[in-house]
Amino acid sequence: MATVWETALEAPKWVGRPMWIHGDLHPANIVVHEDELAAVIDFGDITGGDPATDFLAAWALFGAEDRAVLRAAAESSVRPVDDAMWLRGRGWGVSHGLAVVSSSADNACMYSMGMQTLEIAAAR
Repeated sequence: MATVWETALEAPKWVGRPMWIHGDLHPANIVVHEDELAAVIDFGDITGGDPATDFLAAWALFGAEDRAVLRAAAESSVRPVDDAMWLRGRGWGVSHGLAVVSSSADNACMYSMGMQTLEIAAAR
């Protein structure tokens, strides 16, 4: 996990204009109905910043195959998803997972979500 974190820190920083980001895009803020995304909730952390922040979702919500689909779907000529952005997003997965685990001793669901995110983000 430390290697993933260090790699994210070493990735080139976002130099583009700040973009609108959710800032807290994890499973507890996703509403699914009949196996499809129905809504994204809790925009309390919405801000402008590095779009890699919202790629936390790649490691909090998806397995390897679905992460590849997410990355391809997010790709555009206006905003390419380069390797640096992807690495920073993975770092956000580690950061968020640690934050949730360290503050969720009294909430088994959130603790489990944090641990799962850490396990996925740290896996090779």
